[in-house]
Amino acid sequence: MDFTNPLVYGVPCFLGLILLELTYSKHHKKEENHKLYKWKDLAASLTMGIGSTILAPLTKTIAAIVLFNFIYELFNPVLDGVRTNIMGYESFGYAWYIWLLCQLLDDFSYYWFHRQNHNIRFLWAAHIVHHSSDNFNLGTAVRNGWFTIFYKPFFYMWIPAIGFPPEMLVVCLGIEALWQFQLHSVYIPKLGLLEKVFNTHTMHQVHHAKNFEYMDKNHGGFLNIFDKIFGTWKELDENLEIEYGVTTPPNSYNPLVILTHEYKDIWNDMKRSKNWYHKFMYAFAAPGWSHDGSSLTIKQQRKLLNEEKKLAN
Repeated sequence: MDFTNPLVYGVPCFLGLILLELTYSKHHKKEENHKLYKWKDLAASLTMGIGSTILAPLTKTIAAIVLFNFIYELFNPVLDGVRTNIMGYESFGYAWYIWLLCQLLDDFSYYWFHRQNHNIRFLWAAHIVHHSSDNFNLGTAVRNGWFTIFYKPFFYMWIPAIGFPPEMLVVCLGIEALWQFQLHSVYIPKLGLLEKVFNTHTMHQVHHAKNFEYMDKNHGGFLNIFDKIFGTWKELDENLEIEYGVTTPPNSYNPLVILTHEYKDIWNDMKRSKNWYHKFMYAFAAPGWSHDGSSLTIKQQRKLLNEEKKLAN
């Protein structure tokens, strides 16, 4: 059975919604809304979004046709005419509850994929592209790095391994991406009871903030349960003004600079020490790690702050 990735239909909607939000923001009376979009920033975001769209077929080829199918066939061979997982149970079909379970597992994988993008600097170098704008709008939603396609499928390959059809997973990935797109809006208020379960617009505003209190929070896809379970959930504080972007911005609207600036910074940091362990850590430890303590990771900064508070008390 074959299914079409929902993103095929989503791209035209993305462009239409960006245009709608852009038009609304430019004619809104509030000054902060008028400045919601910057033309050069939007142009850079759209350029990277178009690049991602062009690369999308490659992603599907690598993930769905090659990796996911290979894993699925390897762990779910056909025995006596029935596709059976190597653990001994019949591989999953297409019942509605199987779809829901697959979407849940997809969201679990997305959480860890997203969280590791923030915790491993080499992955952060690809993901920082999405956070590099100091604007939060639907244009920013399509501002995606081009290099994540080379490692993202590996976070999901366990799902076809346990018996979910590859095409089902591809559809769930598309649904996840559609939900993620619409989260990038400042015009949607808190959603009441839905906030108990779903990752919402205000929660994603927290995720895109560079305020110290908000950094490395709310990694979830369409649910917030995994953030709450694993201690990375943070509610929006309406008394705290959000500052969007990153602490090490590219300071450029050139898409190539935006795509590669963090790799350059990693290379420069690796040259700071001749110790090979230090070089490794500059590439694969959390962003901010340094061999001499000249810069700290967010986790280190929070630990230091807590220690200072204990001493003050």
